[in-house]
Amino acid sequence: MRTDMRKNSKSSWPKVIARKWLNIPSGADEFQSDYAVNGETGDRRKSCCDQDYHSIVPENFSGWLTETAGGIKPSKSMPEPPPVTDSLNLRMFVGTWNVGGKSPHEGLNIRDWLSSPAPADIYVLGFQEIVPLNAGNVLGAEDNGPAAKWLSLIREALNSDQSDKELARCYSDATEESSPSSLQLEQQASLKPRTSFTDLLSMEDELGEEDFERLLNLNSNSSEEGSPSPTYMSGSPARQHFCLAASKQMVGLFLCVWVRTDLYKHISNLKVSCVGCGIMGYLGNKGSVSISMTLHQKTFCFVCTHLTSGEKEGDEIRRNSDVAEILKRTKFSRSFRDLRQPFHPENILDHNKVIWLGDLNYRLAPGCVDTHELLKKNNWQALLEKDQLRIEQRAGRVFSGWEEGRICFAPTYKYLADSDDYVVQTSNSKEKRRIPAWCDRILWKGEGLKQVWYSRGECRFSDHRPVYSLFSVHINLANKLIPTAISCPPRFSSKSALSSACGAKVQAEELLVIPGHKAA
Repeated sequence: MRTDMRKNSKSSWPKVIARKWLNIPSGADEFQSDYAVNGETGDRRKSCCDQDYHSIVPENFSGWLTETAGGIKPSKSMPEPPPVTDSLNLRMFVGTWNVGGKSPHEGLNIRDWLSSPAPADIYVLGFQEIVPLNAGNVLGAEDNGPAAKWLSLIREALNSDQSDKELARCYSDATEESSPSSLQLEQQASLKPRTSFTDLLSMEDELGEEDFERLLNLNSNSSEEGSPSPTYMSGSPARQHFCLAASKQMVGLFLCVWVRTDLYKHISNLKVSCVGCGIMGYLGNKGSVSISMTLHQKTFCFVCTHLTSGEKEGDEIRRNSDVAEILKRTKFSRSFRDLRQPFHPENILDHNKVIWLGDLNYRLAPGCVDTHELLKKNNWQALLEKDQLRIEQRAGRVFSGWEEGRICFAPTYKYLADSDDYVVQTSNSKEKRRIPAWCDRILWKGEGLKQVWYSRGECRFSDHRPVYSLFSVHINLANKLIPTAISCPPRFSSKSALSSACGAKVQAEELLVIPGHKAA
């Protein structure tokens, strides 16, 4: 048996390599998702071919036989649904982190990265280099082990009971009085800045009354000399359980979307798309992983990218080209079921709301002779004048019409391993000398998105620091369209790389056609 398995494994390698070199999709539309929420079971339509799959029947549809654990019975008459409000305001946490090809160890604390000024309803987390970008990983079969570990850590962090006081421990050292060395100044500047009164007023409309008062009180208690701002984790008493809406990996790129369980039923049309921009312009050592979804008939697209590296003059043009290729080549497949539904976008810019995150790799423009002095003085705004992304965006060569928040934190790359020192600060380092830069960024496009927070974490796990942002998401429900077809859940396989019993791969979708029901 083992000999046969080895033979099969070896024989599959040439096929995998050939597919990657020829850019032939192989399971590109498959992704991982939580297939059940808290083990909930509901009435379902009895099908003549009913085996492992089922279709959801609308509550106001009667006359069909439904099946429950107790057998077949007539459908119940359901009460009138509650009145629908005209709008919905949600909070969305977006984070990106290049983890340097390292697999997470057990007990890695990611709660500092996942903390925010207010609790979020949606978490969008993107990773780069979750596996080393060597020939085996780029050309060979996908290594899903690290992705499963990250999912397990995130699930535990989002659904654990962790108090705000415990979460604030990582900031306690910053409040201790000591003589300000250059290293300590860099550490203090990299902490989340104290929120100004003007910013607090702007947050009042975006946060709920209770969250706003809490943020105001905690902010007033912070010192005037840059003590850390308050954080909020989903593990507070007011938290809700989170489930995985979708996750997708391409070589070292990994993107996952988590939502509150009560929002899950309003999500549909989950799609994924991968674009390789690496070796030969097609391999997946660089490129993008995108997830498309519909929430309350509004379309969202999340694009996690790792663009061309390098700080030589002209490398920024290659990064611009990567962005153009990703926008051009990202396509979300459509099925027969989609044709009976309201409009579903096929590319990135067709979506109502788009978030672009990742290691964009834009550096500081060459010729900035006073870089080291500006670093010592923590003069980020002067350094940002040399930021290639801002220069290219202002010139209209990339991300035209996209928005990015104000950067008030230290450059996120490149650090020595397990250190707060940049590589450029040590002359005896064996690491490649790199000028510190804001490689890790979050941009957005679309109406109804407003950034409330933009900061970075301080975990020393890799040579990059994680970056995160909190968005207020406004969804207008007044123009919500009535679906023209019955919503059916994705079809799942029973096997998954996840240890969780509810992890599964989406492989197909099922259409339920109701006699006498005409599409609009």
